[in-house]
Amino acid sequence: MEAVYEGRLKPYFPTGPVPSLSAGAKHQYRQQIIAGLKARDAVLIAHYYVDAELQQLAEETGGFVGDSLEMARFGMRHSAQTLVVLGVKFMGETAKILSPHKRVLMPDLGATCSLDISCDALEFEAFCKAHPEREVVVYVNTSARVKALADWVVTSSIALDLVNHLADQGKKILWAPDKYLGHYLQTQTGADMLLWQGSCIVHEEFKSKAIFDLKAQYPKAAILVHPESPEEVIDLADCVGSTSQLLKASQSLPHQTLIVATDQGIFYKMQALSPHKTFISAPTTGVGATCRSCARCPWMAMNTLQNVCQALEHLSPEVTVPEAIAKSALHALEKMVKFNLNNLNNLNK
Repeated sequence: MEAVYEGRLKPYFPTGPVPSLSAGAKHQYRQQIIAGLKARDAVLIAHYYVDAELQQLAEETGGFVGDSLEMARFGMRHSAQTLVVLGVKFMGETAKILSPHKRVLMPDLGATCSLDISCDALEFEAFCKAHPEREVVVYVNTSARVKALADWVVTSSIALDLVNHLADQGKKILWAPDKYLGHYLQTQTGADMLLWQGSCIVHEEFKSKAIFDLKAQYPKAAILVHPESPEEVIDLADCVGSTSQLLKASQSLPHQTLIVATDQGIFYKMQALSPHKTFISAPTTGVGATCRSCARCPWMAMNTLQNVCQALEHLSPEVTVPEAIAKSALHALEKMVKFNLNNLNNLNK
């Protein structure tokens, strides 16, 4: 069974282009950030989708680059008392919930996510109450308030394993917010899932016909697709997976050319890990194209050298989560972390 619910999507675009910097200005900001990290007992934790310069700086200063689950776990383990999260707001909230005793900064709290915005907490609460027989599973790309309503929180890297686990127990699932990932999970597992109708503006834009035509130009290329993409795009894939899983596939697949249907920010890490390979961004052109994102998340682009420097200087903006919400969300997040660790331990046996 698969059912849908039409969640409301509000206006959400950041405005204005990100200003470019001269090489001299970039160097100056980098040096100020490095000094600020030392002075503030801080560490940079970056997502794969932020600008390559920020990913590189995080790595060079002893920080971290990864997916949302890996980012949160790194923040928990690291000794730094200030975490500077380079990503979008739900990532900062997740870091704060899992490390409540630490200061969590973000360069711009306006950096959000279309999936987060598409799932209003009050509407979602009413939706959950209307279906009390279902296990509530929410994607990590949601606000702390939505996570607080959930039985489980998942990332794309563990979603398939968790849904299989719940389906094996005979559980009916209420899933939010990504309709494409939800549909993919339902088709892969046969689970009884009721789907909220949110979507990622980056992954929703990939066009199957344009990818098919591109594949004709590069017949030996492999197609890597994030499961937040439309079904017809997923159907073309040689590999479907989370950011971390796509990175591993980019290394392990024998193909020398890879067409990648996810945010172009991931190319920095892919090229670093496989410098001998060629990576091509999957097209967002074609019938119905709007180029709302052009394969780059506009909110991830709100993380810049300038505002990272300012955040360290002023210790602001700081991420806060109300205690009651944090406590409820923590329960679902801890279940996610424990489930992931159990999976890893089983794989290593």
